[in-house]
Amino acid sequence: MRLSVIGCGYLGAVHAAAMASIGHEVVGIDVDERKIASLAAGEAPFFEPGLSEILSEGIASGRLSFSTDFAAAAGAAVHFVGVGTPQVKGGYAADLTYVNAAVDALLPHLSEGDIVAGKSTVPVGTAASLAPRVSATGATLVWNPEFLREGFAVQDTIDPDRLVAGVPAGDEGERATQVLREVYHPSIAKGTPFIVTDYATAELVKVSANAFLATKISFINAMAEIAEVAGADVTMLADAIGHDARIGRRFLGAGIGFGGGCLPKDIRAFSARAEELGRGESVAFLREVDEINMRRRERAVQLVQEGLGGEVYGKKVTVLGAAFKPHSDDIRDSPGLDVAVRLHGLGANVTLTDPEAIENARRQHPQLTYVADRDEALTGADAVILVTEWDEYRRELAPEHAASLAAGRVVVDGRNALDPAAWRAAGWTYYGMGRP
Repeated sequence: MRLSVIGCGYLGAVHAAAMASIGHEVVGIDVDERKIASLAAGEAPFFEPGLSEILSEGIASGRLSFSTDFAAAAGAAVHFVGVGTPQVKGGYAADLTYVNAAVDALLPHLSEGDIVAGKSTVPVGTAASLAPRVSATGATLVWNPEFLREGFAVQDTIDPDRLVAGVPAGDEGERATQVLREVYHPSIAKGTPFIVTDYATAELVKVSANAFLATKISFINAMAEIAEVAGADVTMLADAIGHDARIGRRFLGAGIGFGGGCLPKDIRAFSARAEELGRGESVAFLREVDEINMRRRERAVQLVQEGLGGEVYGKKVTVLGAAFKPHSDDIRDSPGLDVAVRLHGLGANVTLTDPEAIENARRQHPQLTYVADRDEALTGADAVILVTEWDEYRRELAPEHAASLAAGRVVVDGRNALDPAAWRAAGWTYYGMGRP
């Protein structure tokens, strides 16, 4: 089937390449000429495991192309819209400027019977407001939210854990559903659940999933705050409650909290939309979820200060990580990068290293010192703080080796990813998040 993907950022580029990899003919469209040139040359403009391979394969096969011309979308049966919905400046609400612009630019190139499938994360009610504009061309709007995990986005697109389609009522919705089933046939044939809903439910599925995950992370971080004053170990606490099948262990990792381009801005936009709907009290707890998350960053800074005797001024602090999570170069709202910037503001000589995110971080925070080599970054450090749980920090860095390089013996484990006993045995003063 011929498909178009409007917006070739993180979501759109992965979706376009993944759809081509399962046999569709796909054109990706974006107004950013440099991004399109990079993609058309088979070069991923960001780091995502597996993307470069399917991108190159798709272009070589002729099934995947990229353009800055919206007219290239003409003739596609399904047009996926995957542009960004950032947080508005000075507020919590989602900025729908890019969604509206993408749909408006697409409208002249739609034909009778086309499907426009929104994939962007939007406030509930957005699809209903866009539908009349799409219907006026004879096309049908559906809402098909994405559930990608950075670092696993290719896998999550090709083999998702569920597919959700919000469609209009009646024959139009039934026909659109059938078309989407054809698009995603390989996944459905493997048993992926295909859930058909109305527009509002499809929109809420995405934001409520993110709100739940953010709440679970902040819950265990709230328990870490209690554990710190009570002398308990939040990691053992999480293990114990995680054995309850109703709770589960995933997303119960206490540390410096969540970041990235989705969870922080999505829970804020959800709160703002609930206020607009007159039900702000229903998700008022999300404000506290956000506040807990931000407090853990400050706590990590405090632990570094404590380890260095209360003063970080003039001390060399090595920060292991810049990306908001491993297997990504995404620094959007990165807790670890925020911690590094805060330490720099207190006068520390901050040296930051990361396997993939250094250039992105340098562009945003040129005041920090960046070193690509892990061991070089550790050399002469008075304190070390782990903020992104890359394997080369959590599994491959022996505490004895780190001790042979660093000047001091203070390590702050911002992700509770290290073995405290092993680091203490190697002479380090170990500080965890919510651990004695």
